Amino acid sequence: MTMEHNMMDFDARAATWDSDPAKVSRALAVAAAIRNRVATGQSTRVLEYGCGTGLLGFALQPHCGHITLADSSAGMLATLQGKIEASGANNLQALRLDLVSDPLPAERFDLICSLMTFHHVADTARLLRDLHALLEARGHLCVADLDSEDGSFHGPGFTGHLGFDRAALAGEAQAAGFQDIDFSTVYHVSKPESAGQTDFPIFLMVARK
Repeated sequence: MTMEHNMMDFDARAATWDSDPAKVSRALAVAAAIRNRVATGQSTRVLEYGCGTGLLGFALQPHCGHITLADSSAGMLATLQGKIEASGANNLQALRLDLVSDPLPAERFDLICSLMTFHHVADTARLLRDLHALLEARGHLCVADLDSEDGSFHGPGFTGHLGFDRAALAGEAQAAGFQDIDFSTVYHVSKPESAGQTDFPIFLMVARK
């Protein structure tokens, strides 16, 4: 799923990923924003793409039906599976999935969400087309990611997207077939030690099939 071939880095960081309070609070803020914008219930089938350890999916879990938590990192999925088993939740399922190389799953979803994944994906236009295909009619896509930034968020050596221009991403989403595309700022990541940009807004793009 990543363009910079750093899956081993994600694998190594999986065990301690949830120990960062900022990552936890970010996921909770995004989950609250999604629930504020999209009606969910016990019949809502959800896909979280690029789920990592499932922080966003776990925050949505009490308010949805079945949630498929998909990622391509073996380390993240191992940590996630342990969390699912420990929680006793029967509506969470881990799935190894990389839409860059894997075929589309057969299941279709009412809601697809993604948190801080898009900036790791080279061909976001293709990803948007794939996610559109995975949605049920009138289903919703919720993408949370970085606004355009100066490269300070990841630092030197990062080869992914330096955030996104909202209008350009909306254009890609519209070309993929989405409508009613809307953006809001839902969180700010602070990196006071950065030599460049220190405040990084996180947007939520909500779109309907």
